[in-house]
Amino acid sequence: MARKKATGTTRPARKKARVRKKAATRVAAKKTTAGRKKTARKAPAKKSTTRRTTRKKAGTAGTTAGRRRTLKGISDIRRFFHRNEVPIYFVSATPFNLLGMEEWVRNFYYINYIDCFDGHHPTALIPQETPHRPFESIEDIVNYLVSHKEVHDIVNAKGKLCPDREKAKGPNGKAVFLMFDEETEKLCEELGLEVAFPKAKMRTKVDDKMETTRIGNRAGVPSVPNVLARVDDYKSLRKVSKKLGRDLVIQTAYGDSGHTTFFISNEKDFRKHEEDIVSAPEVKIMKKIKCRGSALEACVTRHGTIVGPLMTELVGFKELTPYKGGWCGNEVFAGAFDRRIRNQAKRMAMKFGDELKRMGYRGYFELDFLLDLESSKVYLGEVNPRITGASSMTNLSAFAHADAPLFLFHLLEWMNQPYQLDVDELNNRWADPDNIDPWAQMVMKHPSEEVGRITRAPKSGIWEMDDAGNIHYLRMQTHRRTVQFENRAFFLRIAGPGDYLYEGADLGILVSRGRFMTDEFKLNRRGRQWIKAIHSQYESMPISADKLEPDVQPADVGGFKML
Repeated sequence: MARKKATGTTRPARKKARVRKKAATRVAAKKTTAGRKKTARKAPAKKSTTRRTTRKKAGTAGTTAGRRRTLKGISDIRRFFHRNEVPIYFVSATPFNLLGMEEWVRNFYYINYIDCFDGHHPTALIPQETPHRPFESIEDIVNYLVSHKEVHDIVNAKGKLCPDREKAKGPNGKAVFLMFDEETEKLCEELGLEVAFPKAKMRTKVDDKMETTRIGNRAGVPSVPNVLARVDDYKSLRKVSKKLGRDLVIQTAYGDSGHTTFFISNEKDFRKHEEDIVSAPEVKIMKKIKCRGSALEACVTRHGTIVGPLMTELVGFKELTPYKGGWCGNEVFAGAFDRRIRNQAKRMAMKFGDELKRMGYRGYFELDFLLDLESSKVYLGEVNPRITGASSMTNLSAFAHADAPLFLFHLLEWMNQPYQLDVDELNNRWADPDNIDPWAQMVMKHPSEEVGRITRAPKSGIWEMDDAGNIHYLRMQTHRRTVQFENRAFFLRIAGPGDYLYEGADLGILVSRGRFMTDEFKLNRRGRQWIKAIHSQYESMPISADKLEPDVQPADVGGFKML
């Protein structure tokens, strides 16, 4: 009894206790193992959560940091550019073609040769002029600018546009141009800038009017009845063009604003332009038709070709240009063409863009169309594989403000940024007449042969016209967005005090709401009043050719397309 009392259990009881203890130990071991396995399974999940959080934070730091989230639709695209950290430089003689883009794209800058705003544009750099050889083309001006030390300082974050080296992206920037060549590409590569356009070699090929015709033929986009051939003399011209009739239009491979478009009806006409025609390895000979010119800008993207509205063109008005057949402005308004013609032009542009894409081209381009007024057929005129003088009309109209400027879709193709876009939906929306507000622009050239030096010129900004047709300067403005009424207009000055006047010199561009032409596509009264009023703001001192400064001729100061 004493022993039992001492242990508090009997032998069978102790055996059962040992069995229960072992069982309890095994259960505890299983729980411990299961807990370890459970913990091991949870660990990766915790790590994955941390990784997702890190990515999310990196993605919000800026458009160039962290994992690239696919942009889905217009809202994402607009936000992407408002947060853009990559410097984008528009390098050209003037800022005209992309004016206002700085309000859509953060870190968008202009580098120009001509100071259109007298130093008042907030994101424009006008490098101090240094000695250079005479300019013979817009490409010469661009290469001069890209080579300029002040531009190098800007790109390398030493200049006034980018004073903070820590915040600037320096050589990771991108450059866009109106015109450039292979030398420009080499200079940009040395500077660390990416040219955000197809290669100059491809652009030159597409820009060739003969190649344009062939591209159109492949795409199913017809030109005015024509023949491509070499012409040695008037006799050979008549031989190759006998099916095209008596009245002909001849174009050489390159040229602008009517410089290299010749109207030939007889041998006398031919003699006037014989040197230009016979020196070309090949020319485009077209049947002359009674037509109306129109223009349309588009953009080849990875998702298809985006098409802007069909615009009418101001062509050959002697008050605006000395060149017969020369482009001198545009109008965009809902009633310019009927729905059938608009849809036909849109389909042609999409076909042409698809063919360009097959060639490896991407980005912005413009098509000129010719509407045969007798047959109502729409023909391909020419292509400009770049931004153009009509780009301000396309990118600043109501439909662009409702969605995004066409040029933003061009930039997207060079931003290393995935995005999704319903191109068909966008094209249908932009084609809706309710989304097109009426605007017009006139490109003013000096129409006479007199040579002089400008002593007074109108300022860039908003001008207002009274009932008598007199104008006064209202305020400084960097683009047209605050033009609210048809008695006001935005003027961008190109030729200023100290510049030379000569035949064909670019004076400036005038943009206003409404129209400058009649329904018969002649200059209307308002258009003529504005032309006269702007010309009245210019004063010059006549100069004879032999009084020009040494080595200076009119062609050296802009005797080529500036816009």
